[in-house]
Amino acid sequence: MQNTTSRVKIFSKKLSKKILRKRYAILLIPLLILFIIFYIYILRDLPSPTRLASTNVPQSTQIFDRNGNLLFTIYAQKNQTFIPLSSIPKYMQEATIAIEDKDFYQHGPIDVRGIARSVISITLRHQIQGGSTITQQLVKNSLLTPERTILRKVKEILLAFATESLYSKSQILEMYLNQTPYGGTAWGVEAASQTYFGKHAKDLTLSESALLAALPEAPTTYSPFGSHPELAKKRQEEVLRKMYQEKYITKKGLDKTLEEQLHYRNLSNAIKAPHFVLYVKDLLIKKYGEKAVEQGGLKVTTSLDLSIQGMAQASVSAEIANLKYSRVTNGAALVTNPATGEILAMVGSHDYFDMANDGNVNVTIALRQPGSSIKPINYAVGLLNGYTAATPFIDRRVCFPNPGHPPYCPVNYDGKFHGVLQVRQALANSINIPAVKMLKLNGVPKMIATASAMGITTFNDPSRYGLSLTLGGGEVTMVDMATAFGVFANGGYKIPLHPILKVTDSKGKVLEEYKPPPSPIFGKKILPEGVAFIISDILSDNQARAMEFGTNSPLRIGNLPVAVKTGTTNDFRDNWTIGYAPSYVVVVWVGNNDNTPMSGLVSGITGAAPIWHDIMENLLKGKPAQPFQRPLSIIQKAVCSDTGSVPGKDNACKTRFEYFIRGTESGLKANALIQNQDVFVNKDTQEQAKEGDPNTELKNQTVLKDATGDTYCITCTHPTPSPSPAP
Repeated sequence: MQNTTSRVKIFSKKLSKKILRKRYAILLIPLLILFIIFYIYILRDLPSPTRLASTNVPQSTQIFDRNGNLLFTIYAQKNQTFIPLSSIPKYMQEATIAIEDKDFYQHGPIDVRGIARSVISITLRHQIQGGSTITQQLVKNSLLTPERTILRKVKEILLAFATESLYSKSQILEMYLNQTPYGGTAWGVEAASQTYFGKHAKDLTLSESALLAALPEAPTTYSPFGSHPELAKKRQEEVLRKMYQEKYITKKGLDKTLEEQLHYRNLSNAIKAPHFVLYVKDLLIKKYGEKAVEQGGLKVTTSLDLSIQGMAQASVSAEIANLKYSRVTNGAALVTNPATGEILAMVGSHDYFDMANDGNVNVTIALRQPGSSIKPINYAVGLLNGYTAATPFIDRRVCFPNPGHPPYCPVNYDGKFHGVLQVRQALANSINIPAVKMLKLNGVPKMIATASAMGITTFNDPSRYGLSLTLGGGEVTMVDMATAFGVFANGGYKIPLHPILKVTDSKGKVLEEYKPPPSPIFGKKILPEGVAFIISDILSDNQARAMEFGTNSPLRIGNLPVAVKTGTTNDFRDNWTIGYAPSYVVVVWVGNNDNTPMSGLVSGITGAAPIWHDIMENLLKGKPAQPFQRPLSIIQKAVCSDTGSVPGKDNACKTRFEYFIRGTESGLKANALIQNQDVFVNKDTQEQAKEGDPNTELKNQTVLKDATGDTYCITCTHPTPSPSPAP
C-alpha cells in the first residue's frame, strides 16, 4: 500500500512538472512572437548611431516651365561643412537650445515633461507643439525617414537612448548644428551662415544666430528667401524672447537686438521666376514633405510659360520705374488660362532682389484690399436676385445706418453725383453709390457666399464686413481674384488654379499629372451662363465706360472684346486692374509693400492699367477675336436710355438695346417705379428742393423711385454735377 502511494506521488510530481513546462511554453510562445515582430519591424533595419558622423548626398529636385526650360534646381548638391563646437558662437548654441530644447542639458534622451506639455497643448489648446529633444531630432534628420508613424517614433526613441550612451551632450549638440537642414542647399550652421549672410559661422551676431536657430522647425516656411519672408522675422523675434526667458540675454540686449536690421546675402543660385518657383516649392512640400522635395530628386513640370513670364516682368518693372515720382515702389502681375487654371506668369514684385522694398515678398499671394475691382461679384449677385443691367439707381448723396458707429456715407471716386444710372453705366464707370445700394439689396452674406464659391478664400466671417465690402473693404489675394474672374471668363464655370502639371520621382515614376479639361464646362458651375455673359458684356463695353474713362483709355485693346475692371482703395494704398478674354486672365497690382499711400494716381486708368494693357495686348497680338459667347438664355430688348424701363405703347423715349436673362426683362426688379407726383421745386431754377426751403412751390413732376426707395425728380432742372466732399 505504501509503495502504491509513493508511486502515485512520484507520478503526480512528474505530471505537475509536465503541466508547468507546458504553461511556460504557452507563455514563451507569444513572447517569442512579440520578439520576432519587434526584430523584424524595428531592430532588423535599425541604423547604427555611429553613422551620425556621415551623411548621404541628396538628389536635386528640378523645376521646369511648361516648355522644358529649367527654372530652378533645388539641392544640386548638399552644401555642408562640419565645424567644431568651439567654432560655433555661444549665442548660436544658446539660441538653438532655447527654441528647440530648453532643458537639453538637464534631461535624458527624451524629455518626459516636454512630451507632457505637447500632449496638453494638443488636447486642451488645440495647438501643435513638438515634444522631441535635440537628440531625437538629430537621429530623425540623419538616420531615419520623415514619415510620421508609431514605428518610426519607436525607432527614434531607441536610437536616442543609444546615441546618448555613445556621445556626450556637447558632441550631440555639435552633430546637430552640423547636420540640421536650414533650407535650400544649406545643411549645418556653417553652410547656413554662408548662404544667408555670406560669412563664417564663427562671425555670426546674436541677431543672425537667432534667425538661423529659427529655421530648422520649418526651413521653407521661415526662410527669408521664401514666399513669406516676414515669417522669418517673426520667428527670429520668438527665438530672442525665448533666449531672454532662459536668461541667456538681458532685457537690454533683447530690445537692442529686436531693433537691428538683418542684411541678407542675395541668392547665389541662378533662379528664374523666383516668386513662382518658391510658390510651387511650398505647394510641393505641403504635399510630399520637406525631405522628398529637397533631397528626393523630383522632376517638376509647371504651367509657367517663361516667355510670358519675361514679358510680364519687363512690363511691371518698366512701369514701376516710371511711377517712382508718384511714390510707387512696387507692382505685381498674374497671368492665367481660365479654361485650364494654369498659371502662365507670376510676377510677385517689380524686382525680387530689391531688398530695400521687400522685393522678395510675393504680392500675388499677399492680402491686399481690391478696391472697386470686387464690384462685378456684387453685381453678379444682383443679377442672380432678378435685377438687370438696366435696373436704375439714383446716384446722389446718401447715408446708411451703421449701428454703433457713425452712418456710412459712401462717395464716388470722381467726387461727383450723376443722377439716375443704370447698372450697366454704374458698373462700367465704377460709380460707388449704386454699388453700395446694390449690396444693400443683395445682403452682405449673399455676396460673401458667392465670392467664396467663385474662389475668394479670405471672406471667412460675414460679421466683419459691412456695405463697404463692395468698394474693397475686405482683403483678398491676386491668385484668388484670378480664380474668381476666371469664372466670368469661363461662362460661369470655376476651374481652380493648377501651377503644377507633372511630378516624377528620381526613378521616373509619375507621382501626379494634371490633364486640363477639354472645356471649362467640365469645371464646377458657379454662376448661370447668362449672369457671366452680362457681366462680361458690361466690362467689355467701351462706350458704356466712356463717361469716366473716355473711349481710348488703356482699358481698350484695339477693337477686341476684352472685359476689364479697375480698382483703387480710397486711401490710395492699392491700385488694381483685372481683365480677361476667354483665353487669359490678367491681374495687375501696384502700390507699396509697407502700405504707404501713393500720390499722383488720379484715376482708375493710371498705375496698374498701363501694365495690364501692355501684357494683355502682347498676349492677344496676332490672335483672332474671341467674343464672349451669348447663351440661349439671353435676349435683347430696347430700354429707355434714361431710366432703363422697357418703353410701352404710350411711353416715347430715347432707347438703347440691353441684354436680359430671359424672364427678367419685365420683372419688378428690372424697372424702377416711375410716377407723377407733387414735389417742391425752386421757383427760379426749377430744381428739386426740400419742403421748407425758401422760394419753393409744389409742382406735379415725373419722379423715379429706385429699388432702395430713393426718389429722384426726372423732369426737374438739374445743375451740373458738383464735387462731393473729399473722401
